[in-house]
Amino acid sequence: MGAILVLLYAGLAQAAPQSIQGDWYFVRPYDSAQSHRQFLADPLHQKYATVDAVSPTGGHYLYIAPFDINQKQVTVVDFKNTSTIEYFRHQVFDAQGHEVARLEGGIGLQIENPFFLRHGRSVTLAPGKYVLATQVISTNYLAIPEPYLQDQAGYMHAIKRGNALALFGLGIFWALGIYYTVLAASRNRSVEAMYAIFIAGNFIYNSAALLVLPDLLNVHSIYLVSMPVLLSSMAYILFVMHLLEINRYQHKRLYYAGVGILLVMLLFLFMAMVFPNWALEFCRYEVALFLCYGLAAAIRQSQRKNATAKRYLIAISLFFVSGIITISLSRLHQQFDLYIEHLGLVSVALEVILLALVLAFQFSQLQKEKEEALEALGMTEKVANSDALTSLPNRYAFVKSLEQMTMQGSLTFIDLDGLKFYNDQYGHARGDELLVCFAKNYQHYLGSHLVLYRLGGDEFAVLSHKGEVAVVERALQDAIEGVRREGFEFFGASAGSAYYYEAENKPELLHLADERMYEKKRSRQQR
Repeated sequence: MGAILVLLYAGLAQAAPQSIQGDWYFVRPYDSAQSHRQFLADPLHQKYATVDAVSPTGGHYLYIAPFDINQKQVTVVDFKNTSTIEYFRHQVFDAQGHEVARLEGGIGLQIENPFFLRHGRSVTLAPGKYVLATQVISTNYLAIPEPYLQDQAGYMHAIKRGNALALFGLGIFWALGIYYTVLAASRNRSVEAMYAIFIAGNFIYNSAALLVLPDLLNVHSIYLVSMPVLLSSMAYILFVMHLLEINRYQHKRLYYAGVGILLVMLLFLFMAMVFPNWALEFCRYEVALFLCYGLAAAIRQSQRKNATAKRYLIAISLFFVSGIITISLSRLHQQFDLYIEHLGLVSVALEVILLALVLAFQFSQLQKEKEEALEALGMTEKVANSDALTSLPNRYAFVKSLEQMTMQGSLTFIDLDGLKFYNDQYGHARGDELLVCFAKNYQHYLGSHLVLYRLGGDEFAVLSHKGEVAVVERALQDAIEGVRREGFEFFGASAGSAYYYEAENKPELLHLADERMYEKKRSRQQR
């Protein structure tokens, strides 16, 4: 952003040559059925109506201006204010009325520009008095193409800033356009898709208007200066609606206002196809519409405590001011090396950068919400699979683990002795302390590779996928001794184990382990 402003300031600070003072003449209006390239054969000796400037809706115009050359030099003839000119022809006449130079060009003419991204044409003139007759023929005009003269050395130095600004801004569009296209495809989200379309439309428009497409890709079409903007403006409305989550249920007025503007823009698009000379005027109207809608939506949603809208409001406010200024200009006074197209490029580039920051904030919010949701889901799953008292996996977790039991595995059921005694003599709180003490000790002696489950009451179980029955039962004896050392001297436990290969199915495995556990319990009671 800072680089764009530095380039723009440097261009505005550049000392500029003076315009040659002349008069505009109207030759004929735009006619879609008529060949655009019907230049006047004798522009100096025919009478035409004088006008203040060219019309934005196109036509054939003639500009005649006298000028003096004080020393022999290579002089460049170019236009200020705008580069959106479909065809032009400069004719230089000497004091006797003889034509000494004829120079042609324009976006629609397949002639290589001698100066990169410029309509400048050079001619070597001796000292003397001359008359410049410039004809411009275009479907439409973005601004007033005023001819001016400058020595070639000064001209080549002056245009560097504008060209660097154009390439830098288009580079931003290219990089962010690809990024959000990929993002939209991978995430399947409309907000990134509409943003990518908006960037693409402005990339094509600026590439055509600032002569990048003609100079680098040999694409010569004046319609690329208008049609992409008409489409990208519609994409911007949809982008705002998706970004600020505007829907017909919660934001009825904003939603239907957006739909209404989209219908108007669609009408402009069809009218531009029928009346192409009005296309740039429709572009101005559409830009004004989406700027106003974006600003209004940002203000309204900010009032509703929408965090994204508050940040978007900063971006659209700056874009609104710069955009309104740009579309209202028709000429730049005392400024030659920058066009109004450059101002529009800077305006949109700043908006694109700021919107990228807004979307980055939205991504971070979505990521934060996702992490919180996953954390909540994890907590819910932990609660669903854990015993509230001992924090051991519960019966539900045991059933899921049992489904993954292999043929080499084993199951051990454990039933505690003494829990009823402590509940009756000292209360249930003491009984709970016994359960927690046992769970802690037994899991400690089992180690990290074996898991103890509490099935309910005083019933526990251990699953071993490797059939480590001896390890499980030895750990149980160690746990019993540990619990007794902690004050529960009347505590005991009975265990019964069964290998999976001993049973034909899991229900039979459960029955076998349970039966063996009760056999040991009866044996202990008899002793």
